[in-house]
Amino acid sequence: MKRLFFIGLIFCLSIPFIIAQTITGQALLEKSIQYHDPKDKWDSFEGKMNFRETRPNGADRQTVMMLDNKKGIFSLDQMSGGYHVEKFIKQDECSYKVDGATTVVDSLIQKFRLTCPQIQRIKNYYVYLWGMPMKLRDPGTQIHEKVTQTTFMDKEVLAMKVTYEQSVGEDIWYFYFNTDSHALEAYQFFKDESKNDGEYILFEETKIVDKIKIPSIRH
Repeated sequence: MKRLFFIGLIFCLSIPFIIAQTITGQALLEKSIQYHDPKDKWDSFEGKMNFRETRPNGADRQTVMMLDNKKGIFSLDQMSGGYHVEKFIKQDECSYKVDGATTVVDSLIQKFRLTCPQIQRIKNYYVYLWGMPMKLRDPGTQIHEKVTQTTFMDKEVLAMKVTYEQSVGEDIWYFYFNTDSHALEAYQFFKDESKNDGEYILFEETKIVDKIKIPSIRH
């Protein structure tokens, strides 16, 4: 079983694009996937990821995610608010436990978002963010063809814009890639770009998990 560690913080930023590139968005994505997942292992990935999630105004949260992409299995194991909360999905079926019990009072179901649609959204969130850039091949993803070179956090990177079909999502995303290796180094998203309401995540270090290069520290 593979293991991975995570530290996360989110900040706000807006970065202007400055130099046009000749590479297309789709070509850049494929080069980045070739860097991160050269053996095309993501779709059959099976492993465990151990996260330490840090929050500016709260205690660190320990999270263990189990993932089996081939069988459609996902589980999330967290200590939250003094409770041990477990969430499970296998294909289209979901379940949960709180402190080991499957019978849970309504107040805790609401507090920990333990309905099936909410558990599915949590799965989508974790798998989407940790499956980058491979998840950008998913249906409904709109890769913008124009790629620009910009300075992001004092480093030259290639920037690619991504939007989604309305049924998938409405956020506007920008992904930033190393100009040489095409490794994914950061991403940024906006609810309303005109209001500069974006957040961004920076990557550090890399763990090789089942031959996939996964950034292991995220700020």
